[in-house]
Amino acid sequence: MEEQQTKVRGFGGRGWILIIVLFLGFFMFQTFTNYPLNILAEDFLGGATRVAMLMTIGTFCGIAFQLIISQFIGKIKSIKRVAMIFGIIALICAWLVAALPLASLGVWYVVYFIENFTVTCYALFFMSIIAGQWFPTRKGTIMGISTIAYPLCNGAIGFFATSVYKPFEQGIFVPAIFRSFLPFLIAVTVGVILFLAFVTDYPEQCGAYRDNDRSFTPERAKQMMEEEIENKRTTVWNIGHILRNRDFWCAAVGCGMILLAAIGAMTQSSAIIGYFPNLNYTIIMMVIAVFGAIGSFLLGFLDTHIGTKNAMLITVILMVVSGLLGWIACRSGVGALVVVALILLAMFMGASSNFTVSVSVQYWRREDFQGVFACVNPVANVFNALAPTLTAAILYSTGGGGINVPGVFVMIAIAGVVGVICMIIFSGKHAKKVDDKYREAAGKPLDDALVGRK
Repeated sequence: MEEQQTKVRGFGGRGWILIIVLFLGFFMFQTFTNYPLNILAEDFLGGATRVAMLMTIGTFCGIAFQLIISQFIGKIKSIKRVAMIFGIIALICAWLVAALPLASLGVWYVVYFIENFTVTCYALFFMSIIAGQWFPTRKGTIMGISTIAYPLCNGAIGFFATSVYKPFEQGIFVPAIFRSFLPFLIAVTVGVILFLAFVTDYPEQCGAYRDNDRSFTPERAKQMMEEEIENKRTTVWNIGHILRNRDFWCAAVGCGMILLAAIGAMTQSSAIIGYFPNLNYTIIMMVIAVFGAIGSFLLGFLDTHIGTKNAMLITVILMVVSGLLGWIACRSGVGALVVVALILLAMFMGASSNFTVSVSVQYWRREDFQGVFACVNPVANVFNALAPTLTAAILYSTGGGGINVPGVFVMIAIAGVVGVICMIIFSGKHAKKVDDKYREAAGKPLDDALVGRK
C-alpha cells in the first residue's frame, strides 16, 4: 500500500526557484523595454515617439506569434524547450541593448525590436504557462509575489537615470549607459541560468508537487500529470470555440485595459512627474515601488482568496479613481493628488501581468488552460503593445513643446470604465455552462470540476 503524504505549506524549494525566475523574467521585460524609452530615448535614441513605435511593433510581433502558436499549443511536448530559446535570445539582446546605443543606433533599433519580441514571448507567455502548470490553484499568490518585479523595477529607474547622467556632472558628456545597466544585466542573467538548470514543465518531473500539495503520493502525482498531458491533446476549447466565447473576450479585454493603463503611464513616468516641478522623480518612483510591491502581493492574495473576477473588479475601480485624481491634479496643480493617483496606479502595476494567467486557469479546466491562456494573453497584450505609442501620442499631442498629461489620466479613467463593464458582464458560471455544452458534444463526461470557481 502506498504511503500517504502530508500536505505542506509554502511553495517548496523548486517552487521558490520558479518564483525567482518569474520575477527576474518580468524584471528583464520591464528594464530593457521601458528604461530605454523612459530615460534614454529623447537624448540618445532619436526621440520617444520613434522608440515607442519600435516597442509597439516588437510587442505586436510577439502577440502575432502567440496567436499562431495557440492553435497547437497543447501538442507542444515541452514548453520549457521553446521558452529556453526565447529566453536566451532575449538575454543576448538585453546585453546588446545596453552596449550599443552609442556605437550604432541603426543596429540598436534592430536589437531593441528583437528584445521586445523575444522577452514578451519568454516572460509574459511561456513562463506564465509554466507558472500555471506548477500552481494551478495558487497562481494568484505566486504571480502576486513575482510581479513585484514591476514596481521595484520602476522604483529603481530614478537611480538608473542618475547613474546614466553622472559623468555629465564631471564635465564628461558621454552617458554611462552600459555601466548603469550592468547590475540589471547580471540579475537577469542569473534568472535565465536558474530557469535552464532547475525549472521543468511540470513539478512532477523534478520530484515536486503542483501547488506544493503533498497530500497524494508521488505515483498519483505522476498519474495526474500524464492524464493532464493527454487531456490537453483532446481539449474541447479549440481556438474557434475560445474566440466565440463572451467570457473570453470580457476577460481578455479587462486584462488589456489594466495593461494599457499600467504600462502606458509607466513608460512616460518621467514626463508625468516632471509636469509637477515641485516633485522629486527619484523619491516618487521609490514611493511607487513600495506601494506597487504591496499592491502586487495584496491583489495576488485577493485573487486566491476572493476570486479572480472580484480582484480584477477592485483593480479596474482603482483605475477609474486613479484617472480622475490624476486629471484633477493636473487641472488644479496640486502635486499631492497626482502622487496619490500614481500610488493607486502602482497598486495594480504588477497585477497587470498577473490576471492573464489567473483568469485562464481559474475559470477553465487545467487541460484547457494552455489553449485559453494562449489566446487571452496575446489579445490582452495588444493593449500592452499600444500603450507606449498611444500614451506618447496623447502626451505630445499639444505641440509647441507642451505636454498633455491630463489626457493621459483621462485615458486611464476610460480604460477603467471599460474594465468595470467587462468584469460585470464576465461570468464563471456561464463559462462552465459553455464548457458543459462542448464536452457533451464531444462525448466527454460532465462533472463539477468548475463548480464554485470564485
